[in-house]
Amino acid sequence: MEFEQRLRKAIQRGQRRGDEQKKEAAAEAMSQEEVKSLHSKYQLSLSEKIETCLCQLPNHFPGFQFETVYGQRGWGAAVSRDDMQVDQSGRRSNRYSRLEMTIRPFSNAHVLDLAAKGTVRNREVFTRNHFEKVDEADWDNFAELIDLWVLEFAELYAAQR
Repeated sequence: MEFEQRLRKAIQRGQRRGDEQKKEAAAEAMSQEEVKSLHSKYQLSLSEKIETCLCQLPNHFPGFQFETVYGQRGWGAAVSRDDMQVDQSGRRSNRYSRLEMTIRPFSNAHVLDLAAKGTVRNREVFTRNHFEKVDEADWDNFAELIDLWVLEFAELYAAQR
């Protein structure tokens, strides 16, 4: 066999091998609908976890108002309070505190995205995001972050009281 023929056959074998690898990768990758469905399951269960944690803050810090968050920003919850303070000279000032945590809506990036923003007495204390690919996401990891961020907010708020 001539070199030219062997070269053509090698190229054809390589192309077949590449096509097979692409087919295997496509079979392993989740379909768009499967990813969307998995994201929805995570979004529902993690938003319930967020609500469970944030619902407890008003029990320890009376005056906080709880609200459920859903829509384009994501699913989750928030607690907030607006304190009015009058100093000795009679001037009024407002001190706003809020913690909001959401699981952002599904996007073409195929990630599960936890977003949190905390403000204590008019001062932003943190803005955080944690995301993982939906098909590789670890529910326990997200649940632990939710717990940690709520605890950190509670500690920061208690320190400024």
